[in-house]
Amino acid sequence: MELIATFIDIILHLDTHLAALLAEYGTWIYAILFLIIFCETGLVVTPFLPGDSLLFVAGALAATGGMDIQILCATLLVAAVLGDNLNYWIGRSIGPRVFRWEQSRLFNRAAFDKTHAYFEKHGGKTIIIARFLPIVRTFAPFVAGVAKMTYSRYLPLDFLGGCIWIFSLTLGGYLFGNIPFIKNNLSLVILAIIALSLLPLFIGWLRHRREAVA
Repeated sequence: MELIATFIDIILHLDTHLAALLAEYGTWIYAILFLIIFCETGLVVTPFLPGDSLLFVAGALAATGGMDIQILCATLLVAAVLGDNLNYWIGRSIGPRVFRWEQSRLFNRAAFDKTHAYFEKHGGKTIIIARFLPIVRTFAPFVAGVAKMTYSRYLPLDFLGGCIWIFSLTLGGYLFGNIPFIKNNLSLVILAIIALSLLPLFIGWLRHRREAVA
C-alpha cells in the first residue's frame, strides 16, 4: 500500500518531483525523461509509467527556463519513436515463437489473420490514436508487430502519431502550464489529463457491454 501511495503522489505532484530532479541533475534531466518515455512506450511491462501528464509538466518547466523546449521536444520525440519501434520488433520477433502452433489455446490462425488484416486496414488510425491512450499506447506497437503490420507503413504513421502526441502535450504545458490558475491547480489538471486520456477506453468498454447485453 505504501508503494502505491508513493506512486500516486509522484503522479499527482509531477511538477514538484520533476523540478527536484531538474535541480539535482541539471541537463541530465533530458536523459531521465528520455528513459521514462522510452520505457513507457517500448516495454510492455512498464505501461504504468507517466506519459501524458509528464509531457505537460515537462513543457511547463521548460517555460520557466529550466529546459530548452526545442531540445526537450526532440528528446521526447526520439524516445517515443524508438520506444514504439523496439516494441514493434519485439512483438514481431517474439510473437511467432510464442504462437507457433496452427491451432492451440495460445494461438488461433484465423484470429491472427483477422488481426493482421485489421492493422493493414485500420492500423494507421490505431497507431496514431493509441498514442493518447494510457496502457493501449504501450501495447499497440507490440500487437502491430505480432500481427506483422507492414513496417514501411507502420514507421511513418508511428512517427506522425509521436509528433502529434509529443508536440501537443509538451507545447500545451509550455504555453499554458504556468498560467496562475493552472499552476495553482496542477494536481487537478493532471487528474483531468489522465481522465481525458482514459475516457475513450471507458466509452469503448460501455459500448462493448451494450453490445454484449444486446
